[in-house]
Amino acid sequence: MIFLSQAQIDALLLEDIQGGDLTTRALNIGHQHGYIEFFLRQGGCVSGISVACKMLTTLGLTIDDAVSDGSQANAGQRLIRAQGNAAALHQGWKAVQNVLEWSCGVSDYLAQMLALLRERYPDGNIACTRKAIPGTRLLASQAILAAGGLIHRAGCAETILLFANHRHFLHDNQDWSGAINQLRRHAPEKKIVVEADTPKEAIAALRAQPDVLQLDKFNPQQATEIAQIAPSLAPHCTLALTGGINLTTLKNYLDCGIRLFITSAPYYATPADIKVSLQPAASI
Repeated sequence: MIFLSQAQIDALLLEDIQGGDLTTRALNIGHQHGYIEFFLRQGGCVSGISVACKMLTTLGLTIDDAVSDGSQANAGQRLIRAQGNAAALHQGWKAVQNVLEWSCGVSDYLAQMLALLRERYPDGNIACTRKAIPGTRLLASQAILAAGGLIHRAGCAETILLFANHRHFLHDNQDWSGAINQLRRHAPEKKIVVEADTPKEAIAALRAQPDVLQLDKFNPQQATEIAQIAPSLAPHCTLALTGGINLTTLKNYLDCGIRLFITSAPYYATPADIKVSLQPAASI
C-alpha cells in the first residue's frame, strides 16, 4: 500500500476548501446531517478509494461503505458512501471527486493495457515510469498498483539505470562492459538496467551482460530482431520496450516476443466520470 501522510491528505483538501464553502455558509445549512455518495458512471478499474476515504474522515465524516482499490466497478456502481454534517459534506465534495476521477482514469487505462498484453502473454507486465504529472507521484503510484501494474522507478536513487546521458560523461562512452562492471562494483546488490537507443547500441549492450536492457523507441521490426538475438548474446537479460508505448501502439508490439513494457501513458489518460450525490438524512 502506498502511504500518504496526514499532511499530504490535508494538502489535497486545502487546495480547494481552506476558506470553507461560502454557499453552504450563506444558506445556513451546514449544521444539517446528510450523506454523500460517489458513483462511477462508465465502469472500469478503480483507485484512489483509500485516499478519498482518508480525505472524508479528515473532515469528520463517517464512511458507511466503500469498494476496494483495484476493484472492477460496473457502470453506475457506487464507490463510496459517507455521512456527516452538510458543511463537511460540501467541503469534501469536489476535492474528493477530483482525486477519484484522476486516479480511476489512470488505473482503468493501465488495466486496459494489461488486459491487451495478457491476452497474448499471460505473464506480461507493464511498469510505469516516474514521469508522472508534477505533484501526483503518490496518487499515480497507488493507481498503478491498483491496476496490477509495476512501479518502474519510485526515484532515481532506487535503481541503477544507465542512460546515454550518463555515458556521455565517461572516457569511452561506447565501453558498455566497463560501465556495467563499474556499476556492479559500486552497487553490488542492485540489478543493472541499461537503455539502448539504436539496434547497434542494443547489441553492444547485450554483449556486456546487463540484467535488463530497455529498448527506447524501437519499431516493432527492430524490437523483434533484438528479441531473437538476445538469448544467444545475454541469456539471462530481460528485455523491455519503452518510449511511445500506449494503449494504441501496444498492439503493434505483441508479436515481438518481449513481455515487459515501460510507459508513462496512463498518467495522461482521460479522467473517469464520477457522479456525486449529496442528500439530507431525512430524504434517504
